Amino acid sequence: MWDPGKYLDFADLRGRPFFDLTARIGAQTPRRVVDLGCGPGNLTLSLAQRWPDAALEASDNSPEMVQAARAAGIAAELLDVREWTPKPDTDVVISNAVLQWVPEHRQLLERWARELPPGAWIAIQVPGNFDAPSHALTRELAASARWAARLAEVGLREDDAVDTPPQYAERLAAQGCMVDAWETTYTQRLAGENAVLEWITGTALRPVKAALDEQEWQQFRRDLAPMLDRAYPPRGDGTTWFEFRRIFVVARTPGGG
Repeated sequence: MWDPGKYLDFADLRGRPFFDLTARIGAQTPRRVVDLGCGPGNLTLSLAQRWPDAALEASDNSPEMVQAARAAGIAAELLDVREWTPKPDTDVVISNAVLQWVPEHRQLLERWARELPPGAWIAIQVPGNFDAPSHALTRELAASARWAARLAEVGLREDDAVDTPPQYAERLAAQGCMVDAWETTYTQRLAGENAVLEWITGTALRPVKAALDEQEWQQFRRDLAPMLDRAYPPRGDGTTWFEFRRIFVVARTPGGG
């Protein structure tokens, strides 16, 4: 279960990659703009402001996120990204921090490139930090003697959850697309106690939380907190530096002039 409130605790930091991604989309007057994995809708609103004449299509596979997006004024639909098919007038499709959850997303990208109209834009962003201490320590704790039996089936994501920018670029270029692919490491300054733990609670730890009852979940957090504090020492002013690598791909389907 996604918690929109927890996700929005770091709204400014989570939003920055979205704007860095969408800034590279060159569409001027798209007919339809699609946000796959719209979350609570706070970022989707910026698409409506940028392209006010476009039909805006938004979806998420979390009922909680869809409810939050609708409350924000977005006509979001409950939909698994794997089931999405582009309408004939879809000129822009955006998927921000979603496809890392979808093992078959590489094939999805290829299908979208084939099915979208000529000159359509595909823009995706995925985390590229699965080998970072935040994730490596979570996997280490989950595999420990204390937690292995309870979390054996959770399947926390490894480094191969996403590709490198050149791999994505080659995959989409093979479909005839023009591709811009890059990566950025954001050095984020998080505030508050257990700052890194709170950051990953809204995303990476979601499968762990779903597998445990409330008492177990709180114990897992207590076990993980000091491990993260050693890897990410809090500064004297109570803030913590947290490096977060992100992978971006913006592609345009062939035939767009």
